[in-house]
Amino acid sequence: MSGHRRLDWLGLTPEPERELPTAVAALRASSHGASAGLPPHDLAAVERRRVERLILRGNRHSWLRYLAEVTDLVTGVAAGSRPGDPTAALLAGEVVLDHHRMLIGLPGPGYGRTAQDRTALESAVRTLRTHTTTGAGR
Repeated sequence: MSGHRRLDWLGLTPEPERELPTAVAALRASSHGASAGLPPHDLAAVERRRVERLILRGNRHSWLRYLAEVTDLVTGVAAGSRPGDPTAALLAGEVVLDHHRMLIGLPGPGYGRTAQDRTALESAVRTLRTHTTTGAGR
């Protein structure tokens, strides 16, 4: 393989870049006690810059590590072991799960590497859908 950087992972879908920052900022704020007192808009901007840096300067591995962090936040809220807004967790879980399912179409180990996260997210999303539909956990 030549020294060029593989960029196929960037073409999957724009939803993570668009939808995750606000949802993840909400989840991080609730698990870190309002993250240094920053208002939600500022927290979302910080998260948006992080995602932007990953997309512009990162690679497939760093991107999947970020999505694994998001998976941990989502599954923690679904299991009740971490505080957080179930609606934000559901949105983040659905976005990451869709992303991970699409990895099957890309070369490389991404799809296999995310198998455990997909399984955990499928369960978490089912749980969160029940909670957000019934109003439980609010």
